[in-house]
Amino acid sequence: MTHKTIKVGSLSRVEGEGALTVHARDGRVTGMELRIYEPPRFFEALLRGRSHTEPPDITARICGICPVAYQMSACQAVEAACGIEVSGPLRDLRLLLYYGEWIESHTLHIYLLHAPDFLGYESGVAMAADHRDLVEHGLALKKAGNELVAAIGGRPIHPVNVKVGGFYRVPTRAELAPVAERLRHARDIARETVSWVAGFDFPDVDHDYTFLALRHPDEYAILSGSIATSTGEAFAVEEWPAHVTEAQVPYSTALHARLDGEIGYLVGPMARYSLNSAQLCESARQAAADAGLGADCRNPFRSIIVRAVEVLHACEKALRIIESYTEPETPAIPFEYRATTGHGASEAPRGTLYHRYRVDIDGSIAEADIVPPTAQNQARMETDLLQLVEPRLHLPTDELAALCERAIRNYDPCISCSAHFLDLHVDAQ
Repeated sequence: MTHKTIKVGSLSRVEGEGALTVHARDGRVTGMELRIYEPPRFFEALLRGRSHTEPPDITARICGICPVAYQMSACQAVEAACGIEVSGPLRDLRLLLYYGEWIESHTLHIYLLHAPDFLGYESGVAMAADHRDLVEHGLALKKAGNELVAAIGGRPIHPVNVKVGGFYRVPTRAELAPVAERLRHARDIARETVSWVAGFDFPDVDHDYTFLALRHPDEYAILSGSIATSTGEAFAVEEWPAHVTEAQVPYSTALHARLDGEIGYLVGPMARYSLNSAQLCESARQAAADAGLGADCRNPFRSIIVRAVEVLHACEKALRIIESYTEPETPAIPFEYRATTGHGASEAPRGTLYHRYRVDIDGSIAEADIVPPTAQNQARMETDLLQLVEPRLHLPTDELAALCERAIRNYDPCISCSAHFLDLHVDAQ
């Protein structure tokens, strides 16, 4: 018998801390553990007993890369519980804020975390030494996203201007004018980025994914919509608990999610694109076609192209909102809380982010549930790794380990976001 163990003790160029262990015997993978070993962060427990107005501010601290996603899903869940819906110019401002986050998050991943894999560098810093112009383009594009988030949210990281029902204050047209100017330049860079990443050398991989993403009748869904899957099933956000369940695995502080009992569905850019590509703006659709993307994408290594297409879409849509922007009459919709349960979901850069809050009779949060994208993708990532590694077990161990790391970075996992919960069992002898 021949045994082989592949260990990646600390994953690099991903947000958070994780590791991978692969066990093989006689040419077959016998064990695959994508270990998320960051301590559980207990945000659901932290929310219990807090006011129904606090989830947007508290959950924003879950992630420094995608705080807007947590704020938007939190707001929608509480607003659903309170029986209000944010629409018109206030909804446009929320979209604008979210587009800023998509731009800065995707750009960080494309230029500094993922592109080095395709160009043969160990880090974005090493890549910058030989390709300074490329990295400067990426930083300029990311800065445009940061400035857009700051203009609406009050600051680029952990925005402070979002509240249930709307915002604490809304920007003037004059305040958005310089942001629009930077976005016009960013749009040109985004278009060039799609062409650049489309020229990378991609491994020939194709997976039979079950995709899940929001779908909206009037737009490429990001802020709201119903839940759609590639199996043809669709359901309302409030039906999420009936379809998505979570279970703990012994080697991870992130839960594994199941869709209607199936382990290993996928959320994120590939899922969004494959379910909603027809709703991209015209320039993004054309860029995707020129880059060789069809109606869907099932090669995870090509997900970097999808992210670049979404950045271009976000730039275009953000500019349209700014160009037609009229200041709302009020920065927020007044409301009264109700003792009930509300559900909310939005499309974080890494995929569908679900929140559920039960509001008690005194207006406090009695129960909270947060299902982040990386936790949903973890089981599918393990399946993809198994299918990638098993036919290549003849390769040297260090080469296989590097390939596994590269495959994991396809999903841009936010490990810190996923580490929410842990059942601790102590077996005392």
